[in-house]
Amino acid sequence: MTTSPHVDILLVEDNPDDVELTLRSLRKNNVTNRVAVVQDGAEALEYLFATGRYADRSISRLPKVVFLDLKLPLVSGIEVLRQCKEDERMSQLPIVVLTSSREEPDVHTCYGLGVNSYIVKPVDFQQFTEAVRQVGLYWLFLNEAPSAL
Repeated sequence: MTTSPHVDILLVEDNPDDVELTLRSLRKNNVTNRVAVVQDGAEALEYLFATGRYADRSISRLPKVVFLDLKLPLVSGIEVLRQCKEDERMSQLPIVVLTSSREEPDVHTCYGLGVNSYIVKPVDFQQFTEAVRQVGLYWLFLNEAPSAL
């Protein structure tokens, strides 16, 4: 069990290169909010629902936004999204899918489950950096969240 400080962004990503790219993109754009990184869907659910390794974390202290990959080990990103949106405590939690999947069934499934945004990761570093900058700025600074979050 690990004590977890409050974070603003939960990054759910199993690819270390994509984790580093995302963190570099946030830093490059002066997004200095606290980021927690989890590497599979099971750990994401433990973090969000304050169970397992994160049982000492308060479930009432949700991040401002979750950046969620779809193709994850143990539990898929779609299942993480489903469980979050079905739970009253986090149904309004902004979840942004950041994935390499352009598969139409994935897009439709995610929007059907209530995803807030679906972004295909650009291959080009500059485009990726710009996408992360825009998403980060919007969800952290421009979006007006309900006070329960």
